[in-house]
Amino acid sequence: MKENFGGALAKVLVHEGGYVNDPVDPGGATNKGVTQAVYDSWRTSHGQAKQSVKALSVDEIAGIYRLLYWDRVRGDDLASGLDYATFDFAVNSGVSRAAKFLQSVVGVAGDGVIGRQTLEAAMRFGTRQAITALCNKRLGFLRGLKIFWRFGKGWTTRVEAVRSAALAMVRQ
Repeated sequence: MKENFGGALAKVLVHEGGYVNDPVDPGGATNKGVTQAVYDSWRTSHGQAKQSVKALSVDEIAGIYRLLYWDRVRGDDLASGLDYATFDFAVNSGVSRAAKFLQSVVGVAGDGVIGRQTLEAAMRFGTRQAITALCNKRLGFLRGLKIFWRFGKGWTTRVEAVRSAALAMVRQ
């Protein structure tokens, strides 16, 4: 839902934290969940010089998350709660993967792009059921990663918090 972006972003940022550069994390240097590579691309596309992701501004954070994640998973068009669950998944594991998993859950061909067919199928499927199935599928994916030993506790906590918050957002 259009009005949910700000709240969804605030929830995502609770899980993303500040600057980290864990050698086990394939994302490398990251601040507020934005990798150095994504930040470099963002700044270049806006005619700005590259700089350390440590210098990421609040306006850049909102712009990056809106354009590169929320808009790409069609957050404005998904039902309340499912928008947040899909957005958080996209931030954590990639837009295409989040879209394909949602498509799988609602029973449409998984091309990694949320379009009219996916949106209609999600509406028919039911928001609560879609959130629950998406979070279950996401957690199953994360448990299969080689680095689950390092990040698994945090990922599990995050997915369960997302599930709870997303279900609370569902309009009756």
